[in-house]
Amino acid sequence: MAEPGFWDNQDQAQSLISETNQMKEKSENFKNLEEKFDDAQTALELLKADPDPELSEELSEEMGSLSQSFHDYELSLLLSDKYDQHNALMEIHPGAGGTEAMDWADMLLRMYQRYASNHGLKFEIEDYEPGEEAGAKSVSIRIQGKNAFGLLKSENGVHRLVRISPFDSAKRRHTSFASVEVIPEIDQSIEVDINPDDLRIDVYRSSGAGGQHINKTSSAVRITHLPTGIVTSSQAQRSQLQNRETAMNMLRAKLFQLEEEKKRKQTEELKGNQKEIGFGSQIRSYVFHPYNMVKDHRTNFETSDVNGVMDGKLDDFIYAYLQWLLSQRNPN
Repeated sequence: MAEPGFWDNQDQAQSLISETNQMKEKSENFKNLEEKFDDAQTALELLKADPDPELSEELSEEMGSLSQSFHDYELSLLLSDKYDQHNALMEIHPGAGGTEAMDWADMLLRMYQRYASNHGLKFEIEDYEPGEEAGAKSVSIRIQGKNAFGLLKSENGVHRLVRISPFDSAKRRHTSFASVEVIPEIDQSIEVDINPDDLRIDVYRSSGAGGQHINKTSSAVRITHLPTGIVTSSQAQRSQLQNRETAMNMLRAKLFQLEEEKKRKQTEELKGNQKEIGFGSQIRSYVFHPYNMVKDHRTNFETSDVNGVMDGKLDDFIYAYLQWLLSQRNPN
């Protein structure tokens, strides 16, 4: 019998129900996949015994559908880490390089907007600080939907751009860098102890694109966690109270992620694993000149379809990363 008060935590109960539903969905998808495979195998045996052009065409279409279903099922299995089902919190920051790097940060923002739109994910810009001439100094984003964090955790790291600069009158080639940080949004069932005395809260007028409240009231909120130096901000909501709540939720997620990272590093030290794979490492290069190529340096997956990638076609990179991540955990 459960201890008294076990089900008092509704968030914990909801989390358990959600996990059970996900397992049930995977089981049902496997059964459907198995049935489709059996049907295709039967059709193939019939064709061998009695060739039929109409059945052959039908089987060809079915095999294409089966291949996609298998890919989707395999992806669902790869997305099985603890927080893969959670929403994602993303931040984009330009590296050194002034306007060039800020423009690159804006290009990445558009790329992720397109990806989210293509996959039915809700994309909310919580805070946007524009550059003086072009691009963005920093962007904070919340991405909601099924497997949002699991799909986008592959983007965590430094992204490198090589191109002919549109801001250089001499048309010289420039290299720019921008960092992308992706962490899971945590729910209320996960407790994070935050001392109010450790917080500095500033309010200011919103500056980005938004509703009628922009630039009229001090509705934007910036929260600084003094012990760690972590800063979160929000200006997307209509009221200061809503922006404060959003910024606090982002801070909770960042502090939780910081603690998880400490635990991970301690575990790796105990295991003797000194290999660091995380934020701060150059993960991908986007080359627009002298040739077209986007290459992930972890998986070695690459494509010449630069325009497609910048339009949000990241599926192949994400899939390759998830497979690579699995191989890193199970080298044998």
